Amino acid sequence: MSHRVFLGIGSNLGKRRENLQKAISALRKNLHIDRISKIYETQPWGFTDQPAFLNQVLSAETEMEPLELLAEIKEIEKGIGRTLTFRYGPRVIDIDILFYDDLILDEENLSIPHPMIAERAFVLVPLDEIAPQWVHPVLQQTVHDLVQHIDQQGIIPLEESTPKE
Repeated sequence: MSHRVFLGIGSNLGKRRENLQKAISALRKNLHIDRISKIYETQPWGFTDQPAFLNQVLSAETEMEPLELLAEIKEIEKGIGRTLTFRYGPRVIDIDILFYDDLILDEENLSIPHPMIAERAFVLVPLDEIAPQWVHPVLQQTVHDLVQHIDQQGIIPLEESTPKE
């Protein structure tokens, strides 16, 4: 059975754009990616004394179950060079599961939808670009409605996006 997933990807260390491209290429091995947002340069969130991030959101279909998808994502991050650091710290690559169908899941190592999605303009702005009518299964609001209630200052769209290939 195919599942609709939305993933957020970000990088603020090394060759940021290349890191995003590597993540998307690796994700394509097990996901059918059908929409990719523009790349946005964003200010760090949480811990602010670090370089700016490049962020994107993508939409895909997968046969993988949520924990299987999480394990795949962790392997991709590791393969690109992510190492453990402190919470909200700088990273070569970060891949988050934002939504998985309309699933509501709260496991020790995985919460879906992403628990802080409504607070993060760096996720909502690119998500609004590719899925404005997607309904948050807990908040029962569309992505477009959510983005209207968040400060979007410092979310700068770059002209280029990653091609669909």
